[in-house]
Amino acid sequence: MRKMKEQHLATSTMQTLHRCQRRRQPVIEGASVPHSGIALSNIDHSVRPQDDLYQHVNGAWLKSTTIPDDRPLEGTFTALRDGAELAVREIIEEAAGKGPAASGIERKIGDLYNSFMDETAVEAKGMDPIRARLDEVFATTSIAELIALAGRLFRADVSGLFYIYPAPDAGNPDRVLLYTGQGGLGLPDESYYREEKFVPTVEAYRDYVGTMFGMAGIADPAAAAARVVALETALASHHWDNVTLRDPQKTYNLRSAEQLNELFPLLDIWFQAADIVPDKRQEIVVSTPDFFAGAAALLVSESLPVWQEWLALRVINSAAPYLSSAFVDANFAFYGTTISGTPRNKDRWKRGVAVVEAALGEAVGQIYVARHFPESHKERMQTLVANLIEAYRQSITDLTWMGEDTKAEALRKLGAFRAKIGYPDEWIDYSAVTIDPSDLLGNVERAHNADVDRHLDEVGKPVDLNKWLMTPQTVNAYYHPMLNEIVFPAAILQPPFFTADADDAVNYGGIGAVIGHEIGHGFDDQGSQFDGTGELRNWWTEDDRKAFEALTSRLVDQYNVLSPSAAPGHTVNGRLTLGENIGDLGGLTIAYKAYRLSLDGQEPPVLDALTGEQRFFASWAAAWRQVIRGEEAIRRLATDPHSPNEFRTNAIARNLDAFHAAFSVTEEDGMWMPPEERVSIW
Repeated sequence: MRKMKEQHLATSTMQTLHRCQRRRQPVIEGASVPHSGIALSNIDHSVRPQDDLYQHVNGAWLKSTTIPDDRPLEGTFTALRDGAELAVREIIEEAAGKGPAASGIERKIGDLYNSFMDETAVEAKGMDPIRARLDEVFATTSIAELIALAGRLFRADVSGLFYIYPAPDAGNPDRVLLYTGQGGLGLPDESYYREEKFVPTVEAYRDYVGTMFGMAGIADPAAAAARVVALETALASHHWDNVTLRDPQKTYNLRSAEQLNELFPLLDIWFQAADIVPDKRQEIVVSTPDFFAGAAALLVSESLPVWQEWLALRVINSAAPYLSSAFVDANFAFYGTTISGTPRNKDRWKRGVAVVEAALGEAVGQIYVARHFPESHKERMQTLVANLIEAYRQSITDLTWMGEDTKAEALRKLGAFRAKIGYPDEWIDYSAVTIDPSDLLGNVERAHNADVDRHLDEVGKPVDLNKWLMTPQTVNAYYHPMLNEIVFPAAILQPPFFTADADDAVNYGGIGAVIGHEIGHGFDDQGSQFDGTGELRNWWTEDDRKAFEALTSRLVDQYNVLSPSAAPGHTVNGRLTLGENIGDLGGLTIAYKAYRLSLDGQEPPVLDALTGEQRFFASWAAAWRQVIRGEEAIRRLATDPHSPNEFRTNAIARNLDAFHAAFSVTEEDGMWMPPEERVSIW
């Protein structure tokens, strides 16, 4: 579900010939046959891989690439997403072109898209689709009435004070419970309200809220905007920060319905209004109990008119992308341009495709898979996954910092991993979704409502092991700790990550490292707290956990001092990014081991003047090429658990002995890291 958040736990071209005799010179002198699979045209020959692997592999591309005006960044992932988007557009527009002649799910796909693309009709309606709803907000006569209205609006895809989503119970992963946590903010993160560097952004946000209020006809919009931002600032003071939210022990707070109502006395009213029946909420996991206590206090101390203005903004913001151009443009000017630095909104067809994917994603995905995902890709991936699992098994067995009892538990967990590749075995049934080609906002709301019902149906039942949290056309991958599964949608299984007939070094440095990364999440600072059944349980000896935390602390220190080129003066939060950094480090380490295992003692050929080892690291670096706007880079440093791409390449490679050996890196080189400072965990 979009607002009923799913639990996402979501994630090198070398030249130097052999041991680089002319160490101060770039190394690729020309291409040999056969081709390595490395994009030689992207290489910057003025930068040596020993000094900056990322710039060397990608420098020519970085210099020549311009970010399109409708996006905050450009890179490997955006290129793959563009390809998937075009494929999906073809599917959707075929359905839309049939009009009333289409039937079944194809008719729904086409009608939903057409309802978005009928710009004339949308413009004619202006703000009419939300006018009655705003009147309803300001007609409430008590806080209790307002909370009840917020519960009903949850069904209409209007964000509120908190989110809910279903997930396996971390304390008993055989059953599904509802989880709930903090919300209520219009800025990306609580730090925006707290840190001085974001003061200009908060001022711009206040102006934006005033603009939206003015267009919606709310009295004294500037003063109302100031009150709402002040209320959000108070709510933000009760939010836990992103680092705290990464601690599964702190965020696993199982509460009975009675206990939760004591914490937030109006919650039962909200649940009743949202039509969430009592047997679905007898027990709930409260991720952030402090927030609920703080929000409950604010519902008493702040006046009803201020809360009405706050809820009115939620109504306007949730509907803005589906209203007339005045609302769309103002919404994008703040969230797209001010927050992320993107000059221009996406073309309407792209936004229409996104609407269909959000509402009917697996229906589109079923067609996408039939057209674009050969079964042979799944077979090749299964082989790669098996090799990565074996490499992890050998690595865990050989660890020197971990004792035998903990190793046995780690190996049991590794043996219980499940891999999902390409697409689900069972597809979502969208028969409950009603689509009207003349009612865009209603279509979005009805799709969300059906989504809510489908997810609520899971609560109290055994875990559905066939469920996916991403569509097949999504360019991404994930690990789910309570299911102990790694998932690779079809759309990521493309170059540069995966090429079915490519040199093994390139595939292991690309998709192999991604596989290793996702497996690594099972053993990162969060995932390592869950056992092989998905239960949140300490399976470590005290000494081994201390050894693990000592290693991860060194990784935190390495990243805390890094400042990306797109946001000079702003540094990485090593704690926030720790899980992804562990995933990257373990993923690349184990992918290299798996690559060596795949050679079965044979030495790989030199291709394009690159040894197999150099091609492996080249593939890793090439996978992360990206140019990004400064505003977006700053936003991601505050909110994204992934490190900037240049560090996903260089900071990880510097820790690997194999990288230093592949390029004969010495103390004189920029990529050198003394052996005693290198971190090796898995």
